[in-house]
Amino acid sequence: MTSLIIGVDGGGTSTRCMVVDETGEVAGRGRAGGTNVVSVADPAANVVAALRAAMAGLDPSRVVGGVLGLAGSGADRARRMAGESWRSAGLPGVPEVVADVLVAFASATAEPDGAVLLSGTGAVAARIAGWQVVRVADGRGWLLGDEGSGVWIGRRAVKAALKALDGRGGPTVLGERLAELGTSADALVSTVYARVAESGPAWLAGFAPLVDEAAREGDAVACAILDEAARRLIATAGALGPSEGPLVLAGSLLTQPTELARRVRAELGAACPLSAGDGAAGAAALALRTVYPSAELHRRVIGAAG
Repeated sequence: MTSLIIGVDGGGTSTRCMVVDETGEVAGRGRAGGTNVVSVADPAANVVAALRAAMAGLDPSRVVGGVLGLAGSGADRARRMAGESWRSAGLPGVPEVVADVLVAFASATAEPDGAVLLSGTGAVAARIAGWQVVRVADGRGWLLGDEGSGVWIGRRAVKAALKALDGRGGPTVLGERLAELGTSADALVSTVYARVAESGPAWLAGFAPLVDEAAREGDAVACAILDEAARRLIATAGALGPSEGPLVLAGSLLTQPTELARRVRAELGAACPLSAGDGAAGAAALALRTVYPSAELHRRVIGAAG
């Protein structure tokens, strides 16, 4: 009977799970809502849902290890949540909990050293050495950091719309794009506060595509928001200092063909960063390494994700 290994990538918007066997073949996949313990209302339920979906039809007794990559994984709350979710899904043993940036890095390369810059719902940069996160910049959450993230961009989109409405800022199409939330400043403010209270601040990241679209159309305010987001992300990466190995860009805003990604890559120039793949595959590859250490198996797993 072949063993099963589980990898989970828990982000602010979605949680992805991949189950592989000891040869690196994919045995199951699952997906659910976000898992960031700082910005998501019920992260544990989403981890359980992703695990159960990926393990559907598989024997839990065959599971010999797992890695969960979670934003805020250094916090005791995240580790408790991961362990409780693992048990609730009926899985044996105790999973290893690592930072989401580590699984993002592992999804792009089998090299043990390098750096990663991530912008999705949140934003963070990290230096990796020997498959360990040895230095981190930002990643302080939506209220105190995550500069250049989807939530950061979404907040600025709402603020720009409000400034345009009350005459403190220049004209922008962002007000029209956000009109469904309210056509007056009071209505917009009330709706945003209510939705954040209901769904968590990660909800604000949903406005990032609107800013991207407006910037493509030449909206000056949207362009300024993305220019500033790119500058802040580059500064975050620069705070790590020089490092050996590849630089990996991660998170939907830097791995998809967004205006933000274009700006960041232009700033990096000759650095030629790699793009992260499926974080769940990165987590599965890390989990597989703990049981069957092999760079070849690592590459097989992250290659299968494509």
